[in-house]
Amino acid sequence: MTSGGDDTQWQALGLGPDELRVYEALLGGAGHGSRAELARAVGLGPRRVLGALRHLDQHGFTLPPPRRGELPVAVPPATALRHQLHRHQAELLRRSADLEELTGSVDRLAAQLMSTADTSAPMLGVETVRGGAAIAERVATMLASATEEVALLDRPPYASSTPNGMPAPLDVAAPVRRGARVRVVVDGEGMTFAGRARGLNDLAAQGVQIRVGKDLPTKLFMVDRRVTLLPPTDAADPTASALVIRDALLSHALVPLFEAVWERAVPIGSDPDGQVTEEDRELLTLLASGLKDEAIARRLDVHVHTVRRRITRLMQVLDTQTRFQAGVQATLRGWLTV
Repeated sequence: MTSGGDDTQWQALGLGPDELRVYEALLGGAGHGSRAELARAVGLGPRRVLGALRHLDQHGFTLPPPRRGELPVAVPPATALRHQLHRHQAELLRRSADLEELTGSVDRLAAQLMSTADTSAPMLGVETVRGGAAIAERVATMLASATEEVALLDRPPYASSTPNGMPAPLDVAAPVRRGARVRVVVDGEGMTFAGRARGLNDLAAQGVQIRVGKDLPTKLFMVDRRVTLLPPTDAADPTASALVIRDALLSHALVPLFEAVWERAVPIGSDPDGQVTEEDRELLTLLASGLKDEAIARRLDVHVHTVRRRITRLMQVLDTQTRFQAGVQATLRGWLTV
């Protein structure tokens, strides 16, 4: 049904594997007059189908059945997905205020810790690492120790860079190969380096989840939600220091800080190489609305075979296996016409 890299996005939209399978079957509509028939069609047990139906109803993907004993009615994908996105946007407005407060707290706490960094006894599980070489070595060690998750906020200026200012390569795909999840938010300012976007797309192809944000509040490197490194702001200073934080209280501020930035960022590849035209956006919107090929062809005043060829190409661009998945991916990337 879905590739492994899409699981998080489906979950964020309220669709687990069972819910997605049942929802797609309801969208098809034909031959599923009862729960038993639906269960046979999707290859799930009756209890799992019942649980999926309840979940779809709670998240606004279905409407109550017209008559007792019948199956619920699937809400058109565009409507259901936009409802989910609006719900997330409302949540983000609340978290955005929290983010502003957290940003100020991180800066204040970091300043306080740095002011006492010369004391002999470590405070609050915070360690100071001095100098570019030592910081780079610590980052490599932390990366090698990751078993579950790596989270990175990346913005210029960079602590380790090539002569043109481009950040030196960091093998953040290595934890992915070991089975860990890696999420990176890159500041849009850092995308201006030649070859930067291509390099990030290469990492994305290796399973690294990458998003682009604006005005990131800080640099941050977090491993397994247990240890966080805050790199120095002034990368050019050879005596600059980084903070390695293990204290639970401060980590509880940094984890939601990353999550808030992640939610506000845009998945990389929103418009790969200009492959998506305004006509494509209109087609995707009609497709996500649940229209059949013939109806789309009439709306666009083209032959139905032209519609099908364009849909096939867009599914390849979006790296999806079904038309419904293409509609979801287009919605997530902001391609759909409002």
